[in-house]
Amino acid sequence: MIRSSSSPLPAEVNGFLLGTIQVISAEPLDVVNLLSRAHHPSAGGVVLFSGEVRDSNKGREVAYLEYESYIPLAEKMIHDILAEAREKWGLKVAIAQHRIGRLSTGESAVVVITAAAHRREAYEANQHIIHRIKHEVPIWKCEYFSDGGHEWGNNCNC
Repeated sequence: MIRSSSSPLPAEVNGFLLGTIQVISAEPLDVVNLLSRAHHPSAGGVVLFSGEVRDSNKGREVAYLEYESYIPLAEKMIHDILAEAREKWGLKVAIAQHRIGRLSTGESAVVVITAAAHRREAYEANQHIIHRIKHEVPIWKCEYFSDGGHEWGNNCNC
């Protein structure tokens, strides 16, 4: 059975219930709510990364972005990336959520939150997760510029 973003699984780590978190969302990301779910009694370090829509790129003024995704595969891949990171770094919590649809400048396009016993693991895991999401997950970005032009791609200016 293929899950869709309308039927996400409850997130639980080491018996700690995070509630239902959709990894792909057509709604604005609620960074404060996601962060409130990331606190764990065994975690001494919590790292939050929010990738936000800039007002310019490569010298051009950005009007807005649109993200598209092949949701069933994107959801599976993000869940797999999070599970791998939980195991590799001993994370207490790993959360990722990516927007699709139209986003204005200043909005969060992607949020990754990691919680671990120590800050080093939380930072390393967070960086690993966002890198893999940007490079591997089937999410496509189209930038719309104030001059009327648009450009697909540039998901990662790494």
